[in-house]
Amino acid sequence: MAFEQNKGSPNKDMENEKDNIPDLVIIERVLKGETEIFEVLMDRYAGLVLMVLKKHLPPDQIEETAQEVFVRAYQSLKNFKGQSEFPHWLSVISVRTSYDYWRKHYRNRETPMSTLPESHRMWLENSVSDNPLHSISDRSSQKEAQEVLEWVLADLSAEDRMVIELVYLQELSGKEAAELLGWSVANVKVRSFRARKKLEKKLRTIMERGN
Repeated sequence: MAFEQNKGSPNKDMENEKDNIPDLVIIERVLKGETEIFEVLMDRYAGLVLMVLKKHLPPDQIEETAQEVFVRAYQSLKNFKGQSEFPHWLSVISVRTSYDYWRKHYRNRETPMSTLPESHRMWLENSVSDNPLHSISDRSSQKEAQEVLEWVLADLSAEDRMVIELVYLQELSGKEAAELLGWSVANVKVRSFRARKKLEKKLRTIMERGN
């Protein structure tokens, strides 16, 4: 199943007709054996999947993981009951595929402080307030903030990383994060609190060493 949008079609009327088919109708047709029409959903929601993955994955992993998201969605389509909108269901798959990526790549070892460039340590000391994680997330559009944040996130387990990104960086509620991850709300609250404390401790250690 190729992850690419159609470059054009000789029959534009037919393409426009497909674009207007409701998601539920497409899903029903796929399940009845008209598998090729699933490409309409791929084209329709490619941007959504890429947007979700960009919040969680390294840039060089996004396209390949997007392919995996759609493969998983296709394989699980019979489980879609229509209780939520298809885009939301697809977002859940995207988040959980990101989570599986980090579970696979987590090495369970701390990143040495020496690997953070001196320029970034100085930026951290000069730019961060008493609430380090909040300060960095507020400055996430800055290159230094993005790189420092990625550096501290590298120490976290897949579970801690995902819950920090969803709850503190994307500012989702505990209930929303729990739904996306398939966890209980209580688990989200406990893990997010512990992960945040772990991150803030490391950030403060860096700042104290610079003084």
